[in-house]
Amino acid sequence: MNRPGQSCPIEYHYDAREFRRATTSRAETAYVVGGLYGNLEALHEILRMRESEAKRGIHIDLVFNGDHNWFNTDIESFREVNQVALESTSIRGNVEAELSAPTDAGCGCNYPDYVNAEYVARSNAIMRRLNDTAAQAPELREALGRLPYFRVLEVGECRIGIVHGDAEALSGWAFAAERLSPIGKCCSGDEADVEPTPLQTIERYFRDSGVHAFASTHTCLAHARDYRVDGSDRLIINNGAAGLPNFANTGFGLITRISTDTRIPPESLYGINMHGVRFDAVPVRFDTTAWLRRFFANWPPGSPAYEAYHSRIIKGPEFGLRHAIGGRVQRTNF
Repeated sequence: MNRPGQSCPIEYHYDAREFRRATTSRAETAYVVGGLYGNLEALHEILRMRESEAKRGIHIDLVFNGDHNWFNTDIESFREVNQVALESTSIRGNVEAELSAPTDAGCGCNYPDYVNAEYVARSNAIMRRLNDTAAQAPELREALGRLPYFRVLEVGECRIGIVHGDAEALSGWAFAAERLSPIGKCCSGDEADVEPTPLQTIERYFRDSGVHAFASTHTCLAHARDYRVDGSDRLIINNGAAGLPNFANTGFGLITRISTDTRIPPESLYGINMHGVRFDAVPVRFDTTAWLRRFFANWPPGSPAYEAYHSRIIKGPEFGLRHAIGGRVQRTNF
């Protein structure tokens, strides 16, 4: 039975072996931007961060791995966010998939049963309104539909699977923080009564795909954990959200920075070196005051997005930095 917001359309599924022949690009240093959620101030800060690195002689490639749209229901923000994403290396998230070819899956989030029904209903309502905005920009909607569901990024000797959800589904939850480590909470703040993703499944993902790491975002809470698979280091790194606070009592988003320069970047919160490549969680310190003005203009009190996200925007989720770090990943400058 289809349940809008809690179903994964069959077209969202793929085989992990497809990464071996996926669209591939190369970079020396990349920002993986997942879960921007239409936060224009966060986008501007990411562009400023890229400019700052350029002044130090570091070229940054932007890689958007989905859900760069969500709160941006005014047409100006919708156009700007998508124009930047489409000029960069990008894949679709479930939001972009539902914008380009709506299904009966609601928001397409594929929320598990431990996410409360009100949260699911609000997400479906946000999606309906965002689709009304997208109807005003059919050329962008068509362009979003041409983006792949996944791709491979080569950085140094590392092949990184750029995904929205997990290794087998656009809206998969196998790489959620609560399924990689015993977190006990999920993105909605509900208790996550769930078994971890089996180690055998994770090992199969890496064997089948041939990648060294997966960079994910879909489940909206950050986590990074390394593994040993057949004697070789592997990594799953989920940036949580570029456009929302990720930790309690903070106001910054997160992106994943991947570089052939193995020195710890000064902005890093946590990270790891692997196969001659550095992976870091880097904060996006956007202008919260300006963002709240824009957010309220689109989503005033009582609206679905306000009810679902206002608390997280002003005080962060019930989730600490320690919850984002697993395995040999090390805290750095927080």
